[in-house]
Amino acid sequence: MRYLKDEELQIATRYLFLSMAIVVIKQDIRHVQEGAFKIKEPYIELLEKMVNEAVKERRDLRKRMAEQHIRVIRLNKNDSFTSYLFQCQGKQQKQNFFNPSIRKKVEAIIHELIVVALPSSQHFSAVNI
Repeated sequence: MRYLKDEELQIATRYLFLSMAIVVIKQDIRHVQEGAFKIKEPYIELLEKMVNEAVKERRDLRKRMAEQHIRVIRLNKNDSFTSYLFQCQGKQQKQNFFNPSIRKKVEAIIHELIVVALPSSQHFSAVNI
């Protein structure tokens, strides 16, 4: 099996985990909408901004993947690991990810998206009463 270059693998894994983060954030939007939140709008607005930023980045990654002929294919999943096959121009690489590690990677992306969605001037600004 011939392995992908580091750049190709970085593009493919970022695309993979970013896609997972989008799914998680969309589920969170549904939970906030259906939940017992008293004031839902600020949370939904933040989550929607995060989704928009993630979708823009994923669109760019998808374009780069198409240009470089990179594909990501899920092979199998069990309680502990999920396996993916990354393909690029005749090369391929199988990658096993520990499921808690996937969770940490997705969580890190969600943190990044929060920072992007909240301009620094809006980060928890105090209200003078």
